[in-house]
Amino acid sequence: MDTILRTENIWKTYESPSVKVNALNGIDLAFTKGMFYSVIGRSGSGKSTLLYILSGLDQPTKGKVYFEGKDLSEFPDGQMAIFRRRHMGFVFQQYNLMEEYNVLENICMPVKLDQRKPDPEFLHTVLTTLGLEDKQKKYAWELSGGEQQRVAIARSILSKPKIIFADEPTGNLDKKTAWETLELLVESAKKFGQTLIIVTHDLEVARMSEVVITIEDGKVAR
Repeated sequence: MDTILRTENIWKTYESPSVKVNALNGIDLAFTKGMFYSVIGRSGSGKSTLLYILSGLDQPTKGKVYFEGKDLSEFPDGQMAIFRRRHMGFVFQQYNLMEEYNVLENICMPVKLDQRKPDPEFLHTVLTTLGLEDKQKKYAWELSGGEQQRVAIARSILSKPKIIFADEPTGNLDKKTAWETLELLVESAKKFGQTLIIVTHDLEVARMSEVVITIEDGKVAR
């Protein structure tokens, strides 16, 4: 099986004059292409810190993250931002839609930032898959929470990333909407052959995944 992402002895330490906290303590993990992973653990266990380091949004204090064999620490900040935009998609608890742009403009933003044109056929497939065809001209304030999160998912998929990172993506939604949104996210990732890594505290979400990674006190629980 092809490994898309791998960590090697990841540590993350936060220090202040009075205290030193190890958020992650020697994490070794490997993620296979096209699989659905959930990362679970109590609040403060280090699961969101792990997601940020896996995606290059944060740097480990010690250790390495390899994306298809490339050491992420070797990328300067500007290059890392471009690499993320081209190869990674993100879905967060906050939808992070830009209020001044409509749905279609929000979805196409990462591709436009990369000075590329969206693939029209793929854009149509994404809009259809996520039930957004009739919402393209609407603005964020005209949408429900579930619809906004579907826009965020579409935005994360359109650049055809190899991996999607989701941090509590259904945390702001009611249970029914959360479940429908999650099913769409999983279905989309499968349809487009993407690896999906979701950080969640919801055990029902974790049961949907192919692999569950439990983080306790900054370590992978065995």
